[in-house]
Amino acid sequence: MNKKARLAWELYLKMETSGESFSLLQLIANDCYKYVTFSSAQMGQFYYSAKAFDVLERLDPNPEYWEGKRGACVGTFQMILAGREPKETLREVLHLLRSTGNPQVEYIIRIMKKWAKENRVPI
Repeated sequence: MNKKARLAWELYLKMETSGESFSLLQLIANDCYKYVTFSSAQMGQFYYSAKAFDVLERLDPNPEYWEGKRGACVGTFQMILAGREPKETLREVLHLLRSTGNPQVEYIIRIMKKWAKENRVPI
């Protein structure tokens, strides 16, 4: 994604539903996730990966999409903790997680909400 996750996401939002838009979603989800895990993390990379995995998961209940979304959401949370992502992003991450029926969600949400409460972050 070459540090252009937000621009790629905005391009996806403008596209009609098609094979091309699905391919772009997969590219955003996977490349942003890989980019962050193999180099110094840039703001928003995990966040846009999580958003893309969320859409993919809703389109196709493939467990790999949940695993990617979970990893990207936790990665976004780590970036928030490190001060490299705005704390306000946590609200959207929680929304993305709540849209999943996976039982692991409750544990992850509980940890994030506890941190938010302890750090006075409105969610």
